[in-house]
Amino acid sequence: MVKARKYVVKKYFEGVPKRSDYEIVDYELPPLQDGEVLIKTEWVSVDPYLRAYNRNVPVPYDQFSYQVGIVEDSKCPGYPVGTRVVTHNGWCDYSVVNVAKVSVSNTSENSLNVIYKLPDLKGLSPSLGIGAVGMPGITAYFGFLEICQPKAGETVVVTGAAGAVGSVVGQIAKIKGCKVIGFAGSDDKVKWLEEELGFDKAFNYKTVDVKTVLKAAAPNGVDCYFDNVGGEMSSVIIGQMNKFGRVSVCGSISAYNEDPTKMPKATILQPSIIFKELKIEGFIVTRWANRWPEAIAQLIGWIQSGHLKPKEHVTVGFDKLYDAFIGMLAGENKGKAVVQI
Repeated sequence: MVKARKYVVKKYFEGVPKRSDYEIVDYELPPLQDGEVLIKTEWVSVDPYLRAYNRNVPVPYDQFSYQVGIVEDSKCPGYPVGTRVVTHNGWCDYSVVNVAKVSVSNTSENSLNVIYKLPDLKGLSPSLGIGAVGMPGITAYFGFLEICQPKAGETVVVTGAAGAVGSVVGQIAKIKGCKVIGFAGSDDKVKWLEEELGFDKAFNYKTVDVKTVLKAAAPNGVDCYFDNVGGEMSSVIIGQMNKFGRVSVCGSISAYNEDPTKMPKATILQPSIIFKELKIEGFIVTRWANRWPEAIAQLIGWIQSGHLKPKEHVTVGFDKLYDAFIGMLAGENKGKAVVQI
């Protein structure tokens, strides 16, 4: 018998998630059945969607998230001992997966449940499998390229620009020959975006008037907007878009911790959408589930060539998962927040 630990969400979050909303449960994993693998967790991802999806699932539930692990025992010939895998098994130190069942469940385009072998990262850290070459990087790749369809010379704005997804979007936009403007939550992040990632301009949204600085930075308007935050800032940016501009809506971080019955108000968008003939589209990355290998290969190539610089905010320890999650929601991370188990 293998003893395991996991985080269970026992009540719905109200405002910022509390430590008391979680319970750490010790339990024993059953012996492996045919088709199953035992996975030892190595890296766990903490992401904003863990907060956003909280009320979509009946409580209590095991805290889901993407992770990289290594197969320690196997009754599945395709996944021998020693194979590194990416799964959605969440905040646990060991888990058992029935490979065939997970593969079947993932035929639904809305299913986050996956198991696949960690791609050859050419010597890069396995943690990138849940970051720049995992779900967040793939989100940036498809959400930006498929929905915004950027053209060289266009102006792109990214909010949440220093996060796991936004930082990759901005770099892809530069690869595609666009002018890139980012908004982030600290002067340190602004400096990183401009000096290391090559953003043409970045701003600390907490200390500037968004409307004024955007007008100065993009005097000819905005062609593509990758929206991670929602709220009034998004209304302001959408108000400065050009004719036939494209908006890719990835998230609304600004409101995730708000009372769902008292959501913040923002300026009405319809006049901008109508008169500028804008296209605004939301998405979930599993829409392109059958094309993930294409994105992974391209992202690895860009990292290898130096065009994409992944950055990680690493926390160490199973007991630190909650702290890492809350820190990420508070914007403490530059790039991808991961926890080493």
